[in-house]
Amino acid sequence: MHNKSIELLNKAVADEMSAVHQYMYFHFRCDDHGYDLLAGLFKRTAIEEMLHVERLAERILFLKGEVEMTASVEVTKIHQVDEMLKLAREMEENSARDYNLWANECSVNADSVSKKLFEDLVVDEERHYDQYDTESDNLKKFGEKYLVLQSIERSKNIATGTPQG
Repeated sequence: MHNKSIELLNKAVADEMSAVHQYMYFHFRCDDHGYDLLAGLFKRTAIEEMLHVERLAERILFLKGEVEMTASVEVTKIHQVDEMLKLAREMEENSARDYNLWANECSVNADSVSKKLFEDLVVDEERHYDQYDTESDNLKKFGEKYLVLQSIERSKNIATGTPQG
């Protein structure tokens, strides 16, 4: 009865799993360079994406489906921050578009709960897009100085013994 919803929910799980992996990779890279602000943003987003996987999985199980825990794509190994932000924006934009379409499909198939779940996820994905877009704008506006300031701030905190968050 809800086979189409289960299929779409599992597609979303795969996309969210890919996002978790990609954002954690970006977190590790930014953290390694001392870009604490960006490292934290990528880590927080990855955690939110994990929570999306949980919500999607709970719905799939409620519909008596099987949760497929496979990422849809491999991690893209990017080292340039501007390219990281570009990919992150694209990922979030694609997710928001897909989830809007999938919400409509769930509605057509008389599954209003899955429809609402997808609509709620769109709100989060658009917020993530906006955060990455803002960081991209900051990088364009301030250039490498933007990253240097983050790295200097970390060094200053380490030198003064200020705990890192």
